[in-house]
Amino acid sequence: KSPMTQKFLAIFLLAFGLFSAQQDAYYQQYAKYKMNIDVDAANFSYNGKQEIQYTNNSPDELSVVYFHLYWNAFKPGSMMDQRVQNQGKNADGRLAENGVSRLSTIPKNEEGSQKINWIKQNGKDLKFEVQETIMKVYLNEKIKPNSTTTFTMDWDSVVPKQIRRSGRNNREGIDMTMTQWYPKIAEYDYDGWATFDYVGREFHAPFADFDVTIKIDKDYVIGAGGILENPSEVKGYTENPDIKTDKDNKATWKFTAKNMLDFAWAADKDYSVESFVVPDGPKVFFVYQKSEKTKYWEEAKPYITKYYQIMNNTFGRYVYPNYSFVQGGDGGMEYGMCTMILGESKSLEGLLGLMIHEGSHSWFQQMLATNESTKPWLDEGFTSYAESYVMYQLFPKTNEANPFINSLKGYAYFAKSGREEPASWLSDHHDNGTAYSVASYTKGELFLVELGYIMGEETLSKVMKKYYQDWHLKHPSDRDFMHIAQQISGMDLKWFYHYWINTTKTIDYAIKDVKYGDTYTTITLVNNSDVPMPIDFNVLTKDKKTINYHIPLNMMRSPKKSDFYGNFQTLDYWNWTSKEYTFSIPYKKDELKLLGIDFSQRLADVNPENNTLEVK
Repeated sequence: KSPMTQKFLAIFLLAFGLFSAQQDAYYQQYAKYKMNIDVDAANFSYNGKQEIQYTNNSPDELSVVYFHLYWNAFKPGSMMDQRVQNQGKNADGRLAENGVSRLSTIPKNEEGSQKINWIKQNGKDLKFEVQETIMKVYLNEKIKPNSTTTFTMDWDSVVPKQIRRSGRNNREGIDMTMTQWYPKIAEYDYDGWATFDYVGREFHAPFADFDVTIKIDKDYVIGAGGILENPSEVKGYTENPDIKTDKDNKATWKFTAKNMLDFAWAADKDYSVESFVVPDGPKVFFVYQKSEKTKYWEEAKPYITKYYQIMNNTFGRYVYPNYSFVQGGDGGMEYGMCTMILGESKSLEGLLGLMIHEGSHSWFQQMLATNESTKPWLDEGFTSYAESYVMYQLFPKTNEANPFINSLKGYAYFAKSGREEPASWLSDHHDNGTAYSVASYTKGELFLVELGYIMGEETLSKVMKKYYQDWHLKHPSDRDFMHIAQQISGMDLKWFYHYWINTTKTIDYAIKDVKYGDTYTTITLVNNSDVPMPIDFNVLTKDKKTINYHIPLNMMRSPKKSDFYGNFQTLDYWNWTSKEYTFSIPYKKDELKLLGIDFSQRLADVNPENNTLEVK
């Protein structure tokens, strides 16, 4: 090349490199909400006014913005109703009864609605169109990169009959569950606007600050995610509150919250409020109706204290000042600094399982704010892993091999049913409700269980802590997690991600043959299915010693270095293209009691019954 050509090429490559680096640089949008809400409790409606300061930290100029209007889904003929009707007997049981959509029978006066009266940008009216649960807003002034604009809006809402998570008069008698209740600005990132229609499942949003004023009949008590700024002026939070009312006999509640994805609350006249402080942790509020049916809430308090201490130590610190467990909603749903759960429970362990699952979303949905609509397993699965991990410590089961054994058994049963769907599917686009649950909750949980088996539990623990350290209060993706997992383990793990998340192929290893010699035993293992994995092989001798062998998979490129069960011998790699693997151990038949693949029972083998052989 000529010197001029080389110089031009160097300049081009430098410029392209800088451009690529800029395009790939991480950013996240931010919003500040200031709301004034006037509730007409008798008619289950409210008027809302809000100002949003929206900061565009992206390198892109924005000419439109989008808002979520979730409550527009709660009416006959909505997309949620259509989806439930199309699914028939496969529909979520909370949305349908005997295959008939519960949304289709909502009376006209109990339909949810969010009627936008107007929206302005920097004081000037904006044109907008409502596409059921998505509002597209055309901007008068484009939002340039690294700049802030101000939206103001006025809207009227009708609180829907409660069908899913939000609404009036739920089955436990809570008057109003106010979740996903306000026009919420959508997330914008490298993948564009996150504008999934709401048809029943997950949510996504930018981090935001909230300043919320709620006026409601003075007899109501509110449980919310946020800091109550005037507890002495409202019912429920102090012994003798000085409740100040307006001409309509309404009290004013003032809440603030910083760096959260949303703000949720519930209101009822019969709520009791109890609180306690976790040592070196958050202040926890229990907001619920005290009765014989909710008697386990009191017993749950010391367990919740231990829960936060375990989570802080294992996965990273809870960063917010408080957290509220609020009786309200159907089943359980997580929000910023609070969850809405069913309050009535048949056992302490049942109540705590629900509290701990929803509370753990504070880590894997709020602080590590992944996009649940596109990667539900990354939130629901990791949260389920934390739930199983903590519950096993709070309620030890001596007859269970590990904390995840029930999830492993449930997965194996469903995988063999032929109804499994890939975990990579969008959350609302699964055809079968159970298939969605297995793909997102169970396979997401077992994603971490299998990683612990592949790389060793100590290494997995380091991965989880690094994931939190690098990405809390941000929007990580599965690629970000895999980068950390590979970096810390020193392994190539892309093969495992592909098989486990993108396919429904299964793991099925077996002991095919054992030949006994005078001084050694030769064992042949076989891969009967489609997913290649490393194998931990264990030997129990007649003098009750356990000998451990690690057979790394060649695609790992590096074997694991340690695991909880102690020392092990690393054997040659098993090539993923080979169905069988033969090796010898220096023990003869009369020294052996039991041979087995994975005594720890972490391998998600769909036919574990052929994994062990008793030597007779």
